[in-house]
Amino acid sequence: MSEPRKPRRPAFRDPSALEALGEPTDPVAALHAAHESAAALLRTGRAADDPAVTERLIALTDEVGLDTLAEVWAVRPARSLPGVLWRLYLLREWVATKPEEAAREYGAGIRFTEPNHAVAGVDPPGPTEVRIVADEILRGAFRGDVAIALERAAAFCHVVASGRADSTGGEKAVLTAVRLQDMAVDLTASAALWRTGKLE
Repeated sequence: MSEPRKPRRPAFRDPSALEALGEPTDPVAALHAAHESAAALLRTGRAADDPAVTERLIALTDEVGLDTLAEVWAVRPARSLPGVLWRLYLLREWVATKPEEAAREYGAGIRFTEPNHAVAGVDPPGPTEVRIVADEILRGAFRGDVAIALERAAAFCHVVASGRADSTGGEKAVLTAVRLQDMAVDLTASAALWRTGKLE
């Protein structure tokens, strides 16, 4: 009898590639499914007293795959509940898949944006530390203050974007750095929406 196969981590894809997967056949149903599932997931995490439930939610993409979340959430506006949860999971997946790259770019960006480094809280900026912080950000959304979790994610993106823009990656690195900066701006705006009860 052969041994059972180990689960395989889904491959990381560029956000623009995932957003080009196509429009569902029923846009209204898809819209409701996206917002209801995001709200239900957040409610479940925030209502649970069991740390094991939180850890399962943090590792959701390990179980269902990033593509599954992309189908439901990726096309929603960046400043919506499904939009921000999608970005938090996307950030965690990138860091988990490429921790050395994330740590290198984060480390390179610190000198350009020290205040954001203080908010993000990656110290020292190594592969293990960036993975821990990516998990902590999601944990904060489920167990702590959602707005603070979003601001911490935004700060992380700002630092990485600064390091990426300063790299020798050429035009592609600059373009992806700009996308990360845009993501940071959306996460910060979403934090403000959450505080006023308008993030839906």
